[in-house]
Amino acid sequence: MKKGEFMDQDLVDEIDFMIDLLTKSGFFAVDEIIEILEDQFIEEEIDFSEFDISLNDASNDNFSRLENAFSELAGEDIVAVHNCGYDIEEGVNDAFELQVHLLNNKFTAEGFCFYTFEDVEDAIFDGNLKITFGDFENNEDKALEIGKTVSAYLKNQDFTINWDETVNNQIEISPFVWDKSYSDEKEYEIEGAYDAYTAGKVLE
Repeated sequence: MKKGEFMDQDLVDEIDFMIDLLTKSGFFAVDEIIEILEDQFIEEEIDFSEFDISLNDASNDNFSRLENAFSELAGEDIVAVHNCGYDIEEGVNDAFELQVHLLNNKFTAEGFCFYTFEDVEDAIFDGNLKITFGDFENNEDKALEIGKTVSAYLKNQDFTINWDETVNNQIEISPFVWDKSYSDEKEYEIEGAYDAYTAGKVLE
C-alpha cells in the first residue's frame, strides 16, 4: 500500500505521530525509522519508502549537557545509558545485561542510571525527562546514594531537578526541552554506554 491509498484517518494520524516521534528523538537514521514503521504496521503492508521522512536539525544544547553528565558518571562507577529499552522493565533488564558484559570484560560498576524511549516521548511532548537509577546488588542504601550522585551531576549541568530523594521515585529533569539531532558518528543505548563507561577505565 502506498501513502494515502485506502488509509483511514486514524491510521494516517498514527503513522504521522510515529514519524514525528522517531525523527524528533534523534536516535534513528531514516532507514532505521522505515524499518521500525514496517514492524509497527506490518499488517497494513504499507510502502514506507514513499513517505517523506526528514531528520530533525535540533541544536543539541540540552542533550549535550545531559550527555556530559552521563559521561562524567563513569568516574563515580555509575554506568549511564541513553534510550535504554522501551519502558522501565526493559531498561532495568538492559542495565543488568550491560553489567554482565562489563564483568565479562573485567570492568565493574556500582550502579546505573538510564532513561527509556517512553521517557524520551514524554520529554518531546511534555517537556520533562525522567531518569531511573539503581544499584546492582538490590541494596536500597546504595541505590539511594547512586540517585543522589546522579542528581548532583545533573545539577552540575544546570538542570532543574524534581526528586524527593527516595529510591521509590525517578529523578525528573523539569523542564527539559528535547533537542537531540541524529548523528551517525555516535552509539547510544547499551553499546554506547559500554564504550563511554570503559573509555579511560583501568581493568580490574
